[in-house]
Amino acid sequence: MPNAALARAEAFCKAYDLRIPILLAPMAGACPPSLSIAVAKAGGLGACGALLMQPEAIKAWASEVRAGGNGGFQINLWIPDPPPRRDPSREAAVRKFLAQWGPEVAPEAGDAAPPDFAAQCEAMLEAGPTIISSIMGLYPPAFVERMKASGARWFATVTSVAEAMNAAAAGADAIVAQGMEAGGHRGAFDAAQAESRMVGLFSLLPAVVDAVNIPVIAAGGIADSRGVAAALLLGASAVQVGTGFLRSPEAKLPAAWADAIGASAPEQTLVTRAFSGRAGRSLATAYARAATAPEAPAPAPYPVQRGLTRAMREAAVKSNDIDRMQAWAGQSAGLARARPAGEIATALWEGAQALLS
Repeated sequence: MPNAALARAEAFCKAYDLRIPILLAPMAGACPPSLSIAVAKAGGLGACGALLMQPEAIKAWASEVRAGGNGGFQINLWIPDPPPRRDPSREAAVRKFLAQWGPEVAPEAGDAAPPDFAAQCEAMLEAGPTIISSIMGLYPPAFVERMKASGARWFATVTSVAEAMNAAAAGADAIVAQGMEAGGHRGAFDAAQAESRMVGLFSLLPAVVDAVNIPVIAAGGIADSRGVAAALLLGASAVQVGTGFLRSPEAKLPAAWADAIGASAPEQTLVTRAFSGRAGRSLATAYARAATAPEAPAPAPYPVQRGLTRAMREAAVKSNDIDRMQAWAGQSAGLARARPAGEIATALWEGAQALLS
């Protein structure tokens, strides 16, 4: 019943000191403090995708958001993959292909390495977020114990029922059920299965709700109040929105990316490894289409491919060129509105309440 859905959302808000059950998705590289501050001021939860951030940057982000937002926030990290298997001939083919799209790529560009995960974890604990969230797997038990002792709660992102059950058993306080519609990287625990086991949110969500006894947050393809209401009716306690906020001025996206999001139909996105080596949903830009064509070279593994594409991606941002940009976007991108983030968050919840009342 609608009243049960509203009551569940209200209980979640009370538990996490929120006024509205709207969470900003922790998008690496697209979560400036200004965006989290705006969402928090509207009563929702801010977020930081800390994947590419050094420890001092994580702490600085938290300090700025805490000072400006007066609310809680989550910090998210990827659980690291095993070291990639390097293949010089494969990387050479990718470099040759990329030379058609941007600057020449030096062989050492593929040596890209992520920041030290253990140091990032220490920085998260020191930053003192309300919530620490995970994607691509589960935190080690020893870190979970320290996290809980610090007072932080753990939101675990999953893409399947089996992953959700594993996360609940490992001590997660809530599950973020990420449907295949979501923009950006797929959160599958096993990178090799990220494309072969893609489940839509409205199939995944009720199955996860039935499988675990902790709150479930719906993520992927939610960008208007109809999506919020539907997710709550299917058992979610809150929703997590990423692409729906990216056209706001506080997101500070390149204009070409923000404009393309607003003009995108659901079928105008695709899942590709061509940017980072990990499967992610992007706008179907010229580069994304060419890189996924049968004649294109297979991408290098993560994070090698991310290093190889860096020069192209940076040049695209400088020239505001959508065709070469890493333009992550979910399938509901066309529903995103070019409005202040606080107005977007408020409208999402007020519209959902009207539909559910």
